[in-house]
Amino acid sequence: MLDLTTWNLSIPTDPTPTTITTQRLNNGYESRYFRRNTDGSVTFWVPVTGSTTADARYPRSELRETQRDGSLGNWLHASADSYLSAVLQVDQVPSRNKVVIGQIHSTDVPGSQNDPLIKVQYHYRRGVGRVELLLRVRPGDSEVQNILLAENIQLGERFGYDLRVTPSGRIGISVASTDGDDGSYYRQLSSAWSTQHLYFKAGAYIQDNYGPDSEGGRVTFYHLNSLHR
Repeated sequence: MLDLTTWNLSIPTDPTPTTITTQRLNNGYESRYFRRNTDGSVTFWVPVTGSTTADARYPRSELRETQRDGSLGNWLHASADSYLSAVLQVDQVPSRNKVVIGQIHSTDVPGSQNDPLIKVQYHYRRGVGRVELLLRVRPGDSEVQNILLAENIQLGERFGYDLRVTPSGRIGISVASTDGDDGSYYRQLSSAWSTQHLYFKAGAYIQDNYGPDSEGGRVTFYHLNSLHR
């Protein structure tokens, strides 16, 4: 199941990005950046020449968590057990070979740093695909840890990831592919994250901004679901 009822969509239109509202997204929206497929999956396309959001160097075609009425969905981790699950495949990467396929991000509301807590990144390295966790230990840290979750996941190979943040601030992420490539990671978060208002993101956020319009990232999602309980 691919449930889009609690997301909006940012796309890298010229000259500035466009946000597709939750209502419009769920009213059949399609474009060159977001295609609906006959099997119920959706494909995100991001050219390296795409426009960027104000706080980013690179373009994205990416979903952002909302409420069902379209208002932004932000949460403190103590408020609920929070889950994000996805099944997808990466079909194309830009020449720098990296595309972020999921995030837990913090907002820019007062008291929050507007930093990603984690990014799930597909990295096509020396002809081999790997899924990496980019973890920021504390809000405001300029450096992030790069943790290998799974490797030997090729372009076009279907795989899934599951993220969980517990009310006590413990995170878990697991990755599994159709060819048996898998891995997981668990950690207790710094208490500094307890005051950060968080939200999920998913899609294609390429880590590249140079090259022709035909170069970019293409990612197909077959399942996506977020849950707070």
